[in-house]
Amino acid sequence: MLSIYCICGMGFGTSIMLKIAIDDVLAEHKIKADVSAWDLGSAKGVKGDLFVMSSDMKKNVDGIEGKIVFVNNLTDEGEVADVVLKAIKELEG
Repeated sequence: MLSIYCICGMGFGTSIMLKIAIDDVLAEHKIKADVSAWDLGSAKGVKGDLFVMSSDMKKNVDGIEGKIVFVNNLTDEGEVADVVLKAIKELEG
């Protein structure tokens, strides 16, 4: 099963917003994945398929193992859907 990690600085703000949005997108498209919210420090010790975070975190991604994508506007459900679905398609080949 695909593992998706939603990342923010502390692991309980932005990451939870992303998780909720991604859960909705996956349900709508009938895609199964394990989606969880993590803080940046913990994410650096985990290998995952897809890491989703806000674009202001770009300079902090060293040490993250997996495909990383960024969302500019976390409240734009369309953007979140586009970014995540494109990344999943790329991962599935």
